[in-house]
Amino acid sequence: MATIEPLVVPMTPDAPEACGFSPCEGGVCAAVGMRAAGVSAGFRKNPNRYDLALVVADETCVVAGTFTTNRFCAAPVTVSRERAARGRARAVVLNSGNANAATGEPGLACALKATALVAAELGCEPEEVLVASTGVIGVQLPLEPYVSGVPAAVAALAPTAAAAHDAACAVMTTDTRPKEVALVGALPSGRRVHVGGFVKGSGMIQPNMATMLAVLATDAPLTEGAARTALRSAVGESFNKVTVDSDTSTNDTCLLFATGAAGGEKIDGSSPDYPVVAAALRSACIDLARQIAADGEGATKLVTVNVMGAANEKDADTVARSIANSPLVKTAVFGHDANWGRVAAAAGKCGVAFDQACVDIDFLGVPVCRAGLTVPMDEDEMLRRFEAPEIEITVNLGAGEACGRVWTCDLTHDYVTINGDYRT
Repeated sequence: MATIEPLVVPMTPDAPEACGFSPCEGGVCAAVGMRAAGVSAGFRKNPNRYDLALVVADETCVVAGTFTTNRFCAAPVTVSRERAARGRARAVVLNSGNANAATGEPGLACALKATALVAAELGCEPEEVLVASTGVIGVQLPLEPYVSGVPAAVAALAPTAAAAHDAACAVMTTDTRPKEVALVGALPSGRRVHVGGFVKGSGMIQPNMATMLAVLATDAPLTEGAARTALRSAVGESFNKVTVDSDTSTNDTCLLFATGAAGGEKIDGSSPDYPVVAAALRSACIDLARQIAADGEGATKLVTVNVMGAANEKDADTVARSIANSPLVKTAVFGHDANWGRVAAAAGKCGVAFDQACVDIDFLGVPVCRAGLTVPMDEDEMLRRFEAPEIEITVNLGAGEACGRVWTCDLTHDYVTINGDYRT
């Protein structure tokens, strides 16, 4: 019997090394000119759990943001979207435990008062402070935790990895671990710059963006336009490629602060330095996106779905999302079952045109389907391979040259338990 070669997925420049950057310490504080803090302010019942994060630039700097497309958006999204559009900011205050969503005018007033409290402590204008929240929807957010928590957070501000870590912990909800990244590298101009950040998210995750609060920072001197373009592109290739349960949150917020502390000329879209900074930002966001998928509620596996051979990128993305969101595919992964028929069914249901007789499918680099038909496999060997922490599913539609990729996780008993008990 002839050996059947596995599918070869086209390489993409996702790794930091591809743009000359390497991991470093510091999280969101890796960027020179940034400070952070995480404290327990009383938004949660557990006094030992941090629930208020503050991230501050030493000086008002360039900011860019992307936000949820959910029309039931939360009050802090309304405030931060408007302020981020101005392109300049000093700080962002974030809380967990309460989403301040579906709270009407009182919720909006609370978000505005929270930014005013931060501004008073920092000595800046309220319009220079952004706000984000995460937690239960439809419950009024009390102002009192901000009144006591903001001064405590300002007092704790530090430009250290430990302070960045505290902030990352303070925004966690059903996350099992904080999610951080930090990169450092040299630009073509010779400047040494950093990109760092943190994200929260493990459930209610679906592209557009993915349910999350993310704060990113760089000391590269990006212009407002360059920051917006770079962030939009990075989010499109990272947080918009994650799905845990096909639900999109009311509170999604991703912010990028660019302090400019690396010095030198401003970096706009035409600068030779811009593609390198943008690639580093994309790498940082992809790292965080993978951490979200790996920490999906109740998850035991990070699942990468690669689709190649599509007629266009939109088709590739549609098929990848259909497979990644399929409960049958996700439960098969949990059960260590290389049931490629579920992958084929998920690909075929989403409205993308292709010929099933041209489709090839691999699990973990092992051919399981060729030309739409079963390829014999060693079940014991597949069970062994399914012990890996990351499961890769690759599909070639045989309809063109376009590729797409989505990250997800398996679907377990614990997902139901976590979400069944979320408010109790």
